Amino acid sequence: MNRINLDMDVLRTLVTAQQLGSFNRAAGRLGRSQSAVSQQLRKIEELVGEALFQKQGRGLALTAAGDVMLAYARRILELNDEAVAAVRGFAIDGLVRIGFPADFAETWLPTVLGRFKRAHPAVRIEAVVEGNRRLLEKLDKGELDLVLSLGQEARADAEPVGTVDLVWIGPAEPERSWRSDGNEPLPLVLFDTPCFFRQRALEALDKAGRPWRIAFTSPSLPGLWAAVEAGLGVTLRTATGLPERLQVVGDALALPTVRAPVLQVSMHDGARGLEPAVRRLKDIIAETIAAHLPAAVALAPLS
Repeated sequence: MNRINLDMDVLRTLVTAQQLGSFNRAAGRLGRSQSAVSQQLRKIEELVGEALFQKQGRGLALTAAGDVMLAYARRILELNDEAVAAVRGFAIDGLVRIGFPADFAETWLPTVLGRFKRAHPAVRIEAVVEGNRRLLEKLDKGELDLVLSLGQEARADAEPVGTVDLVWIGPAEPERSWRSDGNEPLPLVLFDTPCFFRQRALEALDKAGRPWRIAFTSPSLPGLWAAVEAGLGVTLRTATGLPERLQVVGDALALPTVRAPVLQVSMHDGARGLEPAVRRLKDIIAETIAAHLPAAVALAPLS
């Protein structure tokens, strides 16, 4: 049996298209025409003998075989890039300053920083975990090199990398779960103002005519989780990195769906030129997030 060697360039095109949510964007990122990208993707279908894409509206979506290929493509490219980076790693030094929202601090942050540090041991990393507003302020002031944000896709430097759902969260243990006869105000556990999630939660409840009261506020996500676990109330957040002691309770408590219940995850570089170490960390973040979150937008049609 003849072995089939997958083309690394084609795999990178496939992964890049999924990361950016568009074949047009992938072509621009890779410095190729859209027709060249189309030919590459048709080439890999011919090579494996399976359809990897199917029509979905005006665009294309991955087939079941395409999902399998995408998962393997990420792993192959990650190993390839890590091998190259490990050989060249000592040639890259300097400082990289990265900002994460708290939602990703305990999930993606250790994976991203661990992988980067193994490949580039001479690079110093400073990581800041704060809210969107503060992180982007620091980026604009030049105090950070990269920021990962939620719901900030309107910024000119926003690069979509995935989406997350907004959900109501309560304690996993039934005896701690809040119950109501329909007249008692809903107790809420929220961040201090200003807070994007707080605003969305109150808007949704007011629109639904649901009475509420703020039972607990916290400046930190661990404090928020602890209060919800204790049964002080419910909160609105993403389920990313949700502790086992908590669960999604929107349907069980008949809570309203919030406006725009899907948030876009974006990466920002302040539209500045990136040093090699910063650019490499940016790629690792995009690859890590793309491996765990739905794509930011539907794939654009091939021409």
